[in-house]
Amino acid sequence: MLGSLLVMVLAAGEPSAALAKYEVKTLALQVPSDWRQSEADGTQRFEDPSGDAYLLLDVGAVQTAGMKPQVCLNKILGAMGGAQGWKQLKLGKAPAARRVDSDTTPDRAESVQTVTYVGCDGKTTWSLVFHMDAKRKDRFEALADVVAGSVAYVKPKKGK
Repeated sequence: MLGSLLVMVLAAGEPSAALAKYEVKTLALQVPSDWRQSEADGTQRFEDPSGDAYLLLDVGAVQTAGMKPQVCLNKILGAMGGAQGWKQLKLGKAPAARRVDSDTTPDRAESVQTVTYVGCDGKTTWSLVFHMDAKRKDRFEALADVVAGSVAYVKPKKGK
């Protein structure tokens, strides 16, 4: 309900904020319908038409059968330097985590904000990384939360 309300608020404020369902492997999410989609080496990339933001989506399979979702998430966070700086939450009814990082060029001419989400349901692992111009973070960080909040685990399609 809250996610639907947030989508409506964003859509009211941004004519280009209409979302469309996108599936990759066993994960589904809603992405802005006007963002350009491409793929390289298994990573899905969606880019805002303005060029001010893009998101990267990677989806994989857990290699150890029967792994508990929280154990899986802990392993992901461990591989990414530990849990410090991550806010744990639930997305798609499974454990996930969110972290925000900011980077500035040495001459301080440009600044980029990155919002990273990772999650695991014990079978599927995923990461969703939003890169945005820090000057536009108010618009794009809210959108990142909406997209991440739409994450859902789906059954693999037959024949795939």
